[in-house]
Amino acid sequence: MKYISIDGDDVGRKITACYLSNNEKKLELISTNLEKATVAIAELLSSKGFDIIFRAADGVVAKTEYDCNFTELFLDMSLIPTYDITFSAGVGETLREAYVALLSSKSNGKNRISIYAD
Repeated sequence: MKYISIDGDDVGRKITACYLSNNEKKLELISTNLEKATVAIAELLSSKGFDIIFRAADGVVAKTEYDCNFTELFLDMSLIPTYDITFSAGVGETLREAYVALLSSKSNGKNRISIYAD
């Protein structure tokens, strides 16, 4: 089993900026765009045989039993309109490993995929 954890980059900061600038319209736009992007990402994963475990806010988590070229998958994801929001991803054989790999992606520049390795 392989798990992939995907999370929007700097989304919290964008939301915070809306609060601080009192920008209700931009906050609503961020919400709408995140919904569209995560739905599209989940649909792509489903079309590749993944089971979606979680899709909310700015994240998607899925699993698959099939062999997958995750680097190619991430390139396919990058073709999805994400409305000026980048996403990072992590892959592992457990949820924990996928999350650790996601943290590695975010710590090493964001907008990338990392595959867990000891």
